[in-house]
Amino acid sequence: MTGAPREDDVLGSEALPGEDRLDASLRPARLEEFVGQDRVRRQLELVLTGARQRGQAADHVLLSGAPGLGKTTLAAIVAAEVGASFRATSGPAIERPGDLAAILTGLEPGDVLFLDEVHRLPRTVEEVLYPAMEDYQLDIVIGKGPGARSIRLDLPRFTLVGATTRTGLISSPLRDRFGFSAHLEHYEVAELERIVTRSAGLLSVPIAGDAAVEIASRSRGTPRIANRLLRRVRDVAEVEGDGQVDLALARRALELFDVDELGLDRLDRRVLEALVDRFGGGPVGLTTLATAVTEEPDTLEDAVEPFLLRCGLLQRTPRGRIATLGAYAHLGRSAPSPGAGVDPRRPGAVPLFGPEGEPSRE
Repeated sequence: MTGAPREDDVLGSEALPGEDRLDASLRPARLEEFVGQDRVRRQLELVLTGARQRGQAADHVLLSGAPGLGKTTLAAIVAAEVGASFRATSGPAIERPGDLAAILTGLEPGDVLFLDEVHRLPRTVEEVLYPAMEDYQLDIVIGKGPGARSIRLDLPRFTLVGATTRTGLISSPLRDRFGFSAHLEHYEVAELERIVTRSAGLLSVPIAGDAAVEIASRSRGTPRIANRLLRRVRDVAEVEGDGQVDLALARRALELFDVDELGLDRLDRRVLEALVDRFGGGPVGLTTLATAVTEEPDTLEDAVEPFLLRCGLLQRTPRGRIATLGAYAHLGRSAPSPGAGVDPRRPGAVPLFGPEGEPSRE
């Protein structure tokens, strides 16, 4: 094992001055500081404690879940808990087997290699990773054509921590080589309140308890968003106030930055408003809806729809997206009566059915 992880390794960046360093330090460095994910934290503690007692590198770890839930933070914590150096890269950055070979041969015994977006590894690179994870050996082909030959290099025992937002895109052979897999869930408001309070203390921002709850409740169950909103509230408190964050200031700041009481931002509301006002609540196709709000379909599918689905404001059906009664209530609109189609005379509305009851081609 190498010594304790270097600060620059844990932060994943160069040394930062002043306030920038303080902001980067909001991530907890040890498991006991990590808030939420109690089941995963307990399981990971057992895995790491066992490896530390045996004096071995920990098993490979696969962390899955939505962005911003703490996968990178937990990867750095793995290194800190076993007293190893932390190296980080990502699947898209490794384009060829040679790139992976250069990274693996540069590892020291016990190092923790964090591979973000592991589902985006090219298949040729993934094939090289199999023996490296299982046997700690690396097969390298030298030369081309009939004269090519393969040599096998021994690698130090290391721990690979893979992170993904799409577990289903990871091939079974790769997924089965991780000794421990964990799925991170979205956080409860009480857990996010503790995170906001802790971060406010690190940033030296005086914050009232009800203000911390307000920020937490609008953070979409995600610590990264909670810390981001806290910084924006801090800006308003320092520029337009006395630096103190109370409930009234928190609400005013969040309204200023277009974050409503459910945590919906401007794009979320534009999507709901287009669905309700322009398409009569749907159903409407993703591409048509994206065109209506001048965004890419992938942006809506990856960044907008998951949260609207979780909030019960949107439904996906074979015919397209549909606004729920909750969406009408949140926007302050009157919900249509059951069985009523879209009034084609309504400005911007697309009729769902033609005059003979056939589905509209619009």
